[in-house]
Amino acid sequence: MEINDKKLKQILKEQSEDFKRHVSTLAEDFHSQVKLIGEQYSSIKETLDSHTKVLDSHTKTLESHTAAITSIKGTLDSHTQTLNSHTEMLGSMKEDVEIIKTDMELVKNSLKRKVDIEEFSVLEKRVAALESKVRAR
Repeated sequence: MEINDKKLKQILKEQSEDFKRHVSTLAEDFHSQVKLIGEQYSSIKETLDSHTKVLDSHTKTLESHTAAITSIKGTLDSHTQTLNSHTEMLGSMKEDVEIIKTDMELVKNSLKRKVDIEEFSVLEKRVAALESKVRAR
C-alpha cells in the first residue's frame, strides 16, 4: 500500500484530531486537579486562620496570667520581707522579755529580804521605846 500525499494528509488529519482530543482531555483533567488543589489550599488556609485566631486568644490569656502572677509575686515578696522583719523584731522582743523576767526575779528575791512600811513603822516605835528606856536608866 502506497502512501500518497492525499492519503498522508488524511492520516495526519485523523491523527491530529485524535491528538487534539487527547491533549484536550489531558488539559481538562489537569485543570480539574489544579482546581481541586486550589480548593484544598483554601480549606487549609481557613483552618490555619482559625487556629491563628485561637492561638492569638491564648497568647492574650497567657499574657494576662503572666501579669497577674508577676503582681502576686511582688506582693508575696513584700509580705515575705515584712514577715522577716517581724520575725527579727519578735526575736529581739523575746530576748528583752527574758532579761525583764530575770530582773523581776532579782527584784522579787530582794523584796523578800526587806520589810514593808507597816512593819518598819512598828519597829521604829519599838526602837524609840527601847531607846527612851535605855536613856531613862
